[in-house]
Amino acid sequence: MKSVNLLEGLHFDEKGPHAEPLHADRNGRAILFSLKPGQAIKEHNAPSSPFYAVVIRGRGVFAGGDGVEHTVGPNTLLIFDPGEQHMIQAVEALAFIGFLHGVPHTAAIEP
Repeated sequence: MKSVNLLEGLHFDEKGPHAEPLHADRNGRAILFSLKPGQAIKEHNAPSSPFYAVVIRGRGVFAGGDGVEHTVGPNTLLIFDPGEQHMIQAVEALAFIGFLHGVPHTAAIEP
């Protein structure tokens, strides 16, 4: 078993959203994202995997393929289908974990 403290060492970058890989192997990835208020991740998709996001700190606006924006906070799970366009914008300092699975050609990462 491995254990990762999700809020320890949380990093907010002045230049833009920060993505910190927590774990990656052939079965999937877990990535810690942190955004300062006003920072955004432009619309994109994960073509070969669903994308699950769990908000652990702050509030942000998330929109999926339907374009409807939802402002959510901690303890919220967001589920995006494979290939579904999505975007994120931080309302306040925002941290969330993104999970992808079955990502081919992913090398293992030791946190």
